Amino acid sequence: MKKLCHYISEYMGVLVLAAALLALALPSVLQQIPTTVINPLLGIIMFGMGLTLNLKDFKIVFSRPKDVIVGCLAQFTIMPLLAWGLAKAFQLDEALALGVVLVGCCPGGTASNVITYLAKGDLALSVGMTGVSTLLAPLLTPLLTWALAGKSVDVDVAGMLLSILWVVILPIVVGLLVKALWPKFTEKAVDYLPAISSLAIATIVAIVIGANANKLLAGGLVIVVVVMLHNLCGLSLGYLIGRLLGLSEPKKRAISIEVGMQNSGLASSLATLHFAAYPLATIPGAIFSVWHNISGAMVARLYTRKRLAYS
Repeated sequence: MKKLCHYISEYMGVLVLAAALLALALPSVLQQIPTTVINPLLGIIMFGMGLTLNLKDFKIVFSRPKDVIVGCLAQFTIMPLLAWGLAKAFQLDEALALGVVLVGCCPGGTASNVITYLAKGDLALSVGMTGVSTLLAPLLTPLLTWALAGKSVDVDVAGMLLSILWVVILPIVVGLLVKALWPKFTEKAVDYLPAISSLAIATIVAIVIGANANKLLAGGLVIVVVVMLHNLCGLSLGYLIGRLLGLSEPKKRAISIEVGMQNSGLASSLATLHFAAYPLATIPGAIFSVWHNISGAMVARLYTRKRLAYS
């Protein structure tokens, strides 16, 4: 069982891509699953994150605050502004533009820690950035979405804040409590958590794409290009900022990956909950979930080869 879970988590990108293709091929089957299950699935992912975190993971915030502040500033400026700029440049309609902006305004994704580890980046910085950006998300994600998309779409800032608290922060807190109260159970469960999270992400992607398969097939090429550019520019600019600030190679890699990889499942969930009038707003998050796992694996391989070249 552990071996199977290892393969599932190791090939998460392939699994998510397969789920997306299945949803496009059999949309009527996936449409039987209500979109209301997205929130519980996202809660499971965040609960798993809470089980794997330690309070000592946040020591980096106090021992190396500059690195974390730089990383989080990059996270909540580069990705939102990139999203807004790309939506304008490609003249996306309101719904797709909103979805792209939502992705850009979300915190870093949990998969970024795995990719940073594989890329031989600064894992402590990656975990610290993910944790801090997630804690800041209830405030910054709604406000940034309102600032960048509020002129064309009615953004419920208070409602989004509460959603993130319930769907993201609460499960993480519960996970931390479970780990503190039942450490032996947690120790056993940790072996299976990456696989469970991978399956949950793949299911979210399949549900979202299945619900909008026809519209995506009709005009989805542009949004795929926008999502890919959003991610790749985020990865590149994150690395560039680290380089301009003279940070070490492992720190540059961590910031690059943290900036480029978003909690796109949260973006799809928020779109489903708060922007039902714009169903296509869920699509960018689903595509991002597929693509950033593929690009993350490629970037990790590129970085490790670069490291070997220096050694």
